[in-house]
Amino acid sequence: MPRISGLLESVLYVDDMARATAFYRDVLQLDMMLESPRLNAFDAGRQGVLLLFRHGMTRDDAPTPGGIIPGHDGSGPTHMAFAIPREDYESWREHLAAHGVALKSEVDWPAGGKSLYFDDPDGHVIELATPGLWPNY
Repeated sequence: MPRISGLLESVLYVDDMARATAFYRDVLQLDMMLESPRLNAFDAGRQGVLLLFRHGMTRDDAPTPGGIIPGHDGSGPTHMAFAIPREDYESWREHLAAHGVALKSEVDWPAGGKSLYFDDPDGHVIELATPGLWPNY
């Protein structure tokens, strides 16, 4: 049986690409790997990629020299979590506050993990989580 070796891409759909890009680049400090009017791609660590797509620009199939990317779309606020080292938890809380990012919630998980929850500029619920959240993390 073939195996899945990891989650590669996570997608958020955004209304204002410049605003969203500034948030993920400047506040969350992700390195940009690709920038275009349709999508921006960020290095999310551990071979993960965060893709930001402009709302309405991905519904149709997109021909490329290597093949067709099937159309897709999403709406409404979604959720995603980024892994952070346990020792960086307080630094992240301070960093977010320094950038005017209000926390929605903090959670202490039964296995010892901790999470910070906040909204991005498009209303997506973003989580920064330490090890101890899931059995595999």
